[in-house]
Amino acid sequence: MKDLASLCRGYTTLSEMQISLLMRMSVVFPFVADLAHGQLQLYVRPREANRLLVAAQVQPHTIYSIGVTDETGLLRQSLEEPLVVDTFHDGQRRRGKLEWNYGAMIDMYTFAIHDGPQVIAVVSFEVDGERLSIEGYHHLLDTAVDVLEYARRGVPPEPWRPLTASDGVIITDARSRIVFADAAAQRIYRVLGVGSLRGCYLYDRQLTQHVMRETVERDRPWQKEQLAGGMILIRRELTLATGGVVKRRIVIVSDVTETRAKDKEIRIKSAVIQEIHHRVKNNLQTIASLLRLQARRSPSQDVKAALEESINRILSISVVHEFLSQQGSEDIDVQEVMRHIFELVAHNMADSQFTIHTEFTGPRLILPSKCASSVALVLNELVINAMEHAFVGRRSGTIGLRVEDGPDNWHLDLYDDGVGLPEDFAQRPPRSLGLQIARTLIEGDLGGTFELANDPRGREHGTHAYICIPKDQPNPTDD
Repeated sequence: MKDLASLCRGYTTLSEMQISLLMRMSVVFPFVADLAHGQLQLYVRPREANRLLVAAQVQPHTIYSIGVTDETGLLRQSLEEPLVVDTFHDGQRRRGKLEWNYGAMIDMYTFAIHDGPQVIAVVSFEVDGERLSIEGYHHLLDTAVDVLEYARRGVPPEPWRPLTASDGVIITDARSRIVFADAAAQRIYRVLGVGSLRGCYLYDRQLTQHVMRETVERDRPWQKEQLAGGMILIRRELTLATGGVVKRRIVIVSDVTETRAKDKEIRIKSAVIQEIHHRVKNNLQTIASLLRLQARRSPSQDVKAALEESINRILSISVVHEFLSQQGSEDIDVQEVMRHIFELVAHNMADSQFTIHTEFTGPRLILPSKCASSVALVLNELVINAMEHAFVGRRSGTIGLRVEDGPDNWHLDLYDDGVGLPEDFAQRPPRSLGLQIARTLIEGDLGGTFELANDPRGREHGTHAYICIPKDQPNPTDD
């Protein structure tokens, strides 16, 4: 939607004070559109004569709208909107009929926004009254207009957030006597043993006797959570007052019993999943410890080396499960996993006299856990390979990870400043199990590409492992 202030500045002669007034009132546009169950449009007069500018348009969340196009920023001929023109002329509220489709008519209501004696804008509601057939609908419409007037002084957006189709709406007069209650509100209170809401007073014992617990949020004093008759209700009370005198109250009642039950179920499942990841991590670390004991007992250096490689692979997977056990999300920060892998490899493989430096550049890369496990194994293999071959005869070295976020793919560049690849590396038959694992995981499991190459500046500047991973990864639950 085009910006209201920009449209007014670009097309009209309204002052900054008048534009600021319209901006303040626009905070409640979604709420009043929902309350009136109709499309809201804000009209202003452009510099061009005999035209009207649609400066804002809001669709309600409380009814289903078919084939509605956004007309914000559209210049209309004044002849097309006679009700709006008449309201601009004398500032009076009007009601008429509008042909919405060929042969189909809907109700149109117009209301003026004044700046002193001047009408600076007109708000229209387009409502299909015959389909709505809400008893006492005029109370909703009058309240919507009162809310617009109340918003002139500036209101915070949170209390006036939009409604949903399942919200119950109750409206009272100045003495807190209920003059309107929609079907959703009647249905909620019927469960609590209240036959009819109209005519009751908002704080009657009849309406509150079933409330067993009430919680008021400190930062949301207008909202309460109530436990009543086995239901959990969110009750939002909005008071329209001028000069300390209450004009009317609006109460929004939402039954969130099922939502709270589902939230509780999700929290329990999340806690169980986190505990499973914690146990998997512990089991993997136990297996690594057993292999480490076996390596110490073996007299063969080849067996020890093979077991150490297996230990690092197991621990790299355990790193992912450790992250999953500490957070509720199933997504993993690859850079954090990489830091842990560097620590593991440096601890298990690096000589005490060797110093390894690490670098990370690029945006944070968040991957789903299945993808992250494969990437963790690949990075583990590449780091081990670099530690074994890149820094022969040296006392220090650098290994870095560069991340780029492309439109369809993630690009990873794991590099070192070691001795580089031999000139005939591409012609040699593949012998490294680690590189075979890395290629298989990237190309087979993740559907990406994997390439090893010397630095473009020359072999003496080190090696790069270029990894490309498609963002569109299959969901493991699809099968």
